Amino acid sequence: MGDPAGPIVSARGLTKRFGTFTAVDGVDFTIGRGEVFGFLGPNGAGKTSTMRMLACMSPVSGGRLEVRGLDPARHGPSIRAGIGVVHQHDALDMELTVLDNLLVYGRYFDISRRVVRARAHELLEFAQLGPRAGSRVEDLSGGMRRRLAIARALISDPELVILDEPTTGLDPQARHLVWERLYELRRRGVTLVITTHYMDEAEQLCDRLVVMDGGRIVAEGSPRALVERHVGREVVEVRLAHGSHGELAARLRPCFDRVEVLADRVWCYGEDGEAMLATIHAQGYATESALVRRGSLEDVFLQLTGRSLVE
Repeated sequence: MGDPAGPIVSARGLTKRFGTFTAVDGVDFTIGRGEVFGFLGPNGAGKTSTMRMLACMSPVSGGRLEVRGLDPARHGPSIRAGIGVVHQHDALDMELTVLDNLLVYGRYFDISRRVVRARAHELLEFAQLGPRAGSRVEDLSGGMRRRLAIARALISDPELVILDEPTTGLDPQARHLVWERLYELRRRGVTLVITTHYMDEAEQLCDRLVVMDGGRIVAEGSPRALVERHVGREVVEVRLAHGSHGELAARLRPCFDRVEVLADRVWCYGEDGEAMLATIHAQGYATESALVRRGSLEDVFLQLTGRSLVE
């Protein structure tokens, strides 16, 4: 095992190739112990390929990677023994009961039956699934299945948990319950690595994150630092009753940090939304609507990766 005071993950020039296609193109990052670290990016950005390398499920094509202080190429089984993985699509045993999903999975880690059973019951309470211990998985709601998947990933008492889109497809109540469980893991000192398409989820959960695009890291920092660096404190959204949005944007660009024209509105970025709004009104255009709001991680994401849909 490596230095217990060092980062739990360290990547330098990390690369993943599939034939002539480079999915991850020489990225550098570190993840501290006890940190919640996020990967954001559009489809095809390289997030899942990176996560699979961290989980020792896919070999590294180039660069250097250490997980738990070890080289995945030489110590894959030792690394996997100390990590838990929650896949985007639950790989649960549908015909088994909730409890048996934990008991059977725990045996893969060479843990005694007594310890596995004790941990399984503790984890069912943690996941708020105790009353459903005897239910078959196919009878559970989507939110219950996600909580069971998280509980199963914790059966080996890992110090690092990798979660790929942990709340995709869940309703708001189920999402918040999953968030509560992840907050509890963070309080216990478990390191969490998360990919998500929900910007509010990243802002709520992540201490730090990277934004990936085209296999490269295009930004890194805390959610708030990224907003301040790339967007500014406030955003003004304006729709005109009459006239050209492009014309208004051209007149505003010398006044503000950044101005963006969308199909039906103009977005202005800066530090003082009310002052920006006054400047806009002074241009003499009749506005249909005007909104002042805080800059968000979604603004950062769209600015760095674009607004075009990637399939």
